Amino acid sequence: MKLLSTDPVLAKLSLKNPIHFLALGFGSGLAAKAPGTFGTLAAIPLYLLMAPLSLPWYILLTIISVLAGFYICDKASKDMGVHDHGAIVWDEVAGLLITMIAAPAGWQWLVIGFALFRFFDILKPWPIRWLDAKVHGGIGIMIDDVLAGVFAFACLQGLAHYFA
Repeated sequence: MKLLSTDPVLAKLSLKNPIHFLALGFGSGLAAKAPGTFGTLAAIPLYLLMAPLSLPWYILLTIISVLAGFYICDKASKDMGVHDHGAIVWDEVAGLLITMIAAPAGWQWLVIGFALFRFFDILKPWPIRWLDAKVHGGIGIMIDDVLAGVFAFACLQGLAHYFA
């Protein structure tokens, strides 16, 4: 069983390039199967570093990750010559950070947030699927995961309201 993708287009990227390194989710996007899930997993250490921050700082860094993601994903996509290749997972990183805004502390909330984000990212309910199909470039790569993060955030906050 192969662990890393053998897609030849990935040879156009280098983990030594900081933009590619981020776009590939610190290398997690190179997984042969489920790179989006591995990209979301790669976001967990970043989330854990950010979680102790005050809410304004957490939100600021999350916004920066989204805005930077427009460029990061666009550049990697252009360098590969493929729009929204599965190995580009910075959008999943940003999506999980959005999901976890103001989340209650505890590993169970992280697991729930992770599951909710993956659910919305994979299912892509309206308008996520529509935006994914209509918006191109770096914004197009990011927008579906940003919105999946917003949907997951709303659900997580609802659950936290009743169960935290």
